[in-house]
Formats: sequence, C-alpha cells, structure tokens
Amino acid sequence: MERLRIDKWLWAARFYKTRSLAADEIGKNRVQINGEVAKASREVKVGDEVTFRQGVATRTVAVRGLSGMRGPAPVAQQLYEETPESLAAQAAAREQRRLASEPALAIEQGRPTKRQRRDLDKARGTGWGPRWSASIDDEPPDGTTN
Repeated sequence: MERLRIDKWLWAARFYKTRSLAADEIGKNRVQINGEVAKASREVKVGDEVTFRQGVATRTVAVRGLSGMRGPAPVAQQLYEETPESLAAQAAAREQRRLASEPALAIEQGRPTKRQRRDLDKARGTGWGPRWSASIDDEPPDGTTN
C-alpha cells in the first residue's frame, strides 16, 4: 500500500474517533498536507507532513506508515511522528491551561437557592402569597376578582 485517503489515515492513526469526523474536519479546511489544504479524497503517502487542528491545538505530524485498519493505540502511534515544534506547542498550551485560573471561580453568584428565591419573590411581591394552590376557584392575592 503506497497511498491512502487522508480521512482514512487520520481515523486509522486515532486522531479522530470516526472517519466521518475526520472528513468533517477536512471539509472545514482544518487539515493540510505539505502546506496545501486537503480534501477527504486526497491521498497521503509516507513522508508527507500533515497539519491539522485537534480541539484548540494545531498538530503537525510526519507520515511514517499507512494502514487502512484502525488498530490498537501503540500500533497507531507507529504510523506518524510528531514534529518537535508541534510537541513544544502542545507543552506550552498544556502549561498555559495549568496556569490559567479556574473558570468556576469567576462566577460570583450562581442560581439562587430555594430560600433565596422565596426571599426574592417576597421582595418583589410575586409568588404564591397567601394561596396554597393554583386552582382557578381561589381569589388572586391582590383581592381583585376575575
């Protein structure tokens, strides 16, 4: 096997969970082979350099082998070799995420608790008031009639 479709290779090398996900990313012009935007039917061969986005990170790998079957991860890792620049960028992104603040800490208040909601309703004058049911027969709390 000298050549293989890029979507099938990305799937076999375990960069994407399904072949259709790989084809979708290719369709969004997020995959390049040797610096050129690829189509799903584009064939890849040993020695090609493939650049693609995986999440927010951009990865660059050199094709070292071809396989039309998706195998175990250790076998899939033999199909490519990641460039040193790509590894350095991944390490920098990993460090950036580690140093970033926890997003949940930015939230000053979340949803009100049941007690806080009741207090808000009481302050607004809305809510059930003296009524205990939602039947039509009851008078509204403001004393008006229907």
